[in-house]
Amino acid sequence: MNDNKIKSRRQFLAGSAAGAAALATKSATAQEARYVIDVPEVVSMEIDGTSNRFPVRRVFALGRNYRAHAIESGDDPDVTPPFFFIKPRDAVVEAGKGHPYPQMTKELRYEAEMIVALKSGGTDISPEDALDHVYAYGVGLDMTREDLQHVAQELSRPWAISKSFDNSAPCGPLYPVESNGHAVDGRIWLSVNDEMKQDSNLSLQRWSVPEGIAILSQYYKLTAGDIIMTGTPAGIGLVNKGDVIKTGIEGVGEIEVVIT
Repeated sequence: MNDNKIKSRRQFLAGSAAGAAALATKSATAQEARYVIDVPEVVSMEIDGTSNRFPVRRVFALGRNYRAHAIESGDDPDVTPPFFFIKPRDAVVEAGKGHPYPQMTKELRYEAEMIVALKSGGTDISPEDALDHVYAYGVGLDMTREDLQHVAQELSRPWAISKSFDNSAPCGPLYPVESNGHAVDGRIWLSVNDEMKQDSNLSLQRWSVPEGIAILSQYYKLTAGDIIMTGTPAGIGLVNKGDVIKTGIEGVGEIEVVIT
């Protein structure tokens, strides 16, 4: 072996050894890390037909995405642009566990929602490519402290206190696209104590699922684990302790939530 080859081999081995040492040091440092409080639990959602779970990273919600609901909320659907708000990820809870009536409100409102769970993401996603990022669909509720929302609106303040409270997003299992296809059409409905309150169709969304993903990706870098609540139809109303909410989406599923 000539001198140049011997020198190159020695440099390669030295570099490999240095790299291995750096990785070992990094690993040891990570193992030695200690958190000053208990690490929060992973928030996850049930996946239909499997014991696997979907980890939730962020919860986005598309506001007033049905024309009739926009009108009942005081918007002009012909001129108002899309908007989003965010719930904390631990607002997501399993529907079957019920929904405790939250503190600091006397007006608890239901809103039926379709859930879109992302397996990948990015920025400036085109509507044509948006559905490639969807892992699954589900049924959920956007529970709202209506009286607090009205106060916030009157004072021109953010809605967070009315939308982003504990347990405010009861959800059912996710239904993967791989086995169930995409939910782009179908009836969405909600009843309270078996009385129908909301009854519409996904096709009546002002911004479709791919359009909603595309618009949201202009403002955020979407990633796997993000979920999007795609808006509620007209017919929103209030519930009290003991009421039973049932809501479903054709081809996706149904859930039942008891207000406790």
